[in-house]
Amino acid sequence: MKRKPLLAIIGISLLVFLLWQLPYFAMIQYPLLLLGTWFHEMGHGLTALLLGGKFYYLEIYDNGGGVAYSNVTFSYLDYNVARAITSAGGLLGPAISGAVLIASARNRITSKIALWLLLVIMVLSLCLWIHALLALIILSIFAAILFFIAILRVRKLEAFTLLFLGTQCVLSTYLQTAYLFTKQFERDGRIQYSDTQMIAAHLPGEYWMWALLILLISMFLLYRSYKYYLRK
Repeated sequence: MKRKPLLAIIGISLLVFLLWQLPYFAMIQYPLLLLGTWFHEMGHGLTALLLGGKFYYLEIYDNGGGVAYSNVTFSYLDYNVARAITSAGGLLGPAISGAVLIASARNRITSKIALWLLLVIMVLSLCLWIHALLALIILSIFAAILFFIAILRVRKLEAFTLLFLGTQCVLSTYLQTAYLFTKQFERDGRIQYSDTQMIAAHLPGEYWMWALLILLISMFLLYRSYKYYLRK
């Protein structure tokens, strides 16, 4: 019985890894890619709100990219600090969310709370911040799936869902390692700065230093959430 949680963690981690490595799962990879983008962009937007700024809306593109439109000009923090934290919020948003989901899978009560909270946030984002049709469709499907899992009240299914989504969220940071260590990129013929470069533009340090720090924080969050879940 004590080995079951460990086997669940190993099995789900292996499943997530194979889903992204094998070409046979392309139809599953795409909606999961969009879900990862949603966590990323919501990280930007909600961070801006928490800092006293504004979150207007987010876009998720067909290729899996996205952007969140926010404003922290009137934040209660220094403007440069607020901009840097908002940029980091998108990079750390999936890792923090994933760690919370993994840790919440440990018992029935926290599992239910996490499922319903994720569902509420997703529905709110559909109503307030998402305008693109594709994103509306894909995330509505995810919301419907989460709703049926929540009302079924099957403990093992709840735990599996949280562990799978949590692991997927945290590991999405590693899937975007190339983006983390990118200074700038081109979109629609225009040069755009990456999130790590935006942090470096408003705080001391180089973009690759911030990328390395965020990668290490994500690894630490995954380790701590797994450790908490496996605690006797």
